[in-house]
Amino acid sequence: MTNAIRILGLDPGLRRTGWGVVICSGARLTHVAHGVVTAPEKGGLAERLLVLLEGIAAVIAEHSPDEAAVEEVFVNVNPSSTLKLGHARACALLAPAQAGLPVAEYAARLVKKAVVGTGAADKAQIAFMVRRLLPTAGETTADAADALAVAITHAHLRTASMRDAALRGAA
Repeated sequence: MTNAIRILGLDPGLRRTGWGVVICSGARLTHVAHGVVTAPEKGGLAERLLVLLEGIAAVIAEHSPDEAAVEEVFVNVNPSSTLKLGHARACALLAPAQAGLPVAEYAARLVKKAVVGTGAADKAQIAFMVRRLLPTAGETTADAADALAVAITHAHLRTASMRDAALRGAA
C-alpha cells in the first residue's frame, strides 16, 4: 500500500497565481482544494510580489502539502513581461521552499501533454480534463485548473522527478 502524498500545484502569474491541492494515493487522485492568489492591480512590483508570496504561504499553512510543483515560465515576446512573470514564479518557488517542501518544476507543454495528451492543448481542454480527472473539483477558473493540472502532472511523474532531483543534488 502506497502512502498518500498531498501535492500543491502552482501556476504562477503576476496578477493571478493559481493553486490546487490534490492527494495522490498510488494511482488514485483526490481533489482537496483550489483557488487563486490575486495581487492588487495597482501598486508597486514589490508590493504585488509580497501579496503573492504571503498568499501562497497561507495556502501552504492551511493545506499542509508534502510536495509542491510549479509550472515553468514560457518566454514571452515582450522581455519585460517575461521578467515580471519570472518574479512571480520566484514567489511560487520560494514559498514552498521556505516551508521545507521539495519543489518540482514542469514545462507547460509537459503539463498539457500529461493531462490532455498533447502539448498544444488550450486552456479549455485543460479545464475539461481536470474536471474529468478530479470530478469533485467542480468548476474552476483557468488559473486554478492550470494549477491542478500541474499537481496532476507531478502526481504522475513525481517518482522520476524526485529521483532525478536527488541525483542532481548528489552530483
